[in-house]
Amino acid sequence: MAAQSDDPVVRSRAIEAITAVYWKPVYKYVRMKWNIASEDAADFTQEFFTRLLEREFLDSYDSSKGRLRTFLRTCADRLFMKQGRDSHRLKRGAASAHLSLNYEEAERELATVSGFESPEDRFETEWVRSLFTLGFERLRASCESAGKMIQFELFERYDLEDADPKPSYTQLAAEFGLAATDVTNYLAFARREFRRCVLDQLREMTATDEEFRREAQVLLGVEVK
Repeated sequence: MAAQSDDPVVRSRAIEAITAVYWKPVYKYVRMKWNIASEDAADFTQEFFTRLLEREFLDSYDSSKGRLRTFLRTCADRLFMKQGRDSHRLKRGAASAHLSLNYEEAERELATVSGFESPEDRFETEWVRSLFTLGFERLRASCESAGKMIQFELFERYDLEDADPKPSYTQLAAEFGLAATDVTNYLAFARREFRRCVLDQLREMTATDEEFRREAQVLLGVEVK
């Protein structure tokens, strides 16, 4: 709703938030669906989100008619087809808004994608991944400001690191200089906070309570109020 505002400052901030969640889904989607070069996909992504900033797409979005992610994917399809009809790559010129996006990182991630995954499924996967990544950064900032970085580091060490086998709580207690009961409590706290941070991020990306609850069910498999 803020991205549809007449206030350019409010609109710009909202588009930044939307871009943070959706640029990788859009970039990887067009790379996979139309098998275009990374440079062309980067140009397309820049163009796509510039048009969002200019309200070319979002003015027509109605949350009562569908999810934002489905709407944006449809807009990407339409823009690409228009680009094909125009028979040239879209360029915005010197006045174009330039987005600082890490396409090299996106390419490294794309190299690990299964060849059996459809572009549409990859779009959904990247949407989930982006929300969880931003939720994780919120958790880091929250723990840092509250002086609870040990809780954050435990969560990162136990729940996010790809260790096989995972360390036991006793091993973590020795590593962090804690009692084993503290490890249990700290991890429980961090997991609750992470869930809250992810839901806060999701709430910002949805226009209504109904949409928020529906997307939370998809994202976390839980009912929320």
